[in-house]
Amino acid sequence: MTKEVAVQSVKDTKSRDLVLSLIFDGIGMLSYLVPFLGTLSDVIWAPIAGLILMRMYKGTVGTVGGFLVFVEELMPGIDFIPTFTITWIYTYLIKKK
Repeated sequence: MTKEVAVQSVKDTKSRDLVLSLIFDGIGMLSYLVPFLGTLSDVIWAPIAGLILMRMYKGTVGTVGGFLVFVEELMPGIDFIPTFTITWIYTYLIKKK
């Protein structure tokens, strides 16, 4: 694998992860559209979101992020926090420096 191909692969992964993070944060916020069904959907979405985040971001970042998104989705009133996008920012903008 040449250096150019490796750099392109990292850029593709970075862009893909950003798009997926925005989509998954949007899915998590959909519970605000239906007042009473929102809580039930958060109970269903919380473990799914935790597993998805753990698979998207490997290692300690994924484990901690997965746990945080799980708790955040279950807690009433704070599930508007864009945990997937914050994890992306940490992984690709803060941690890489």
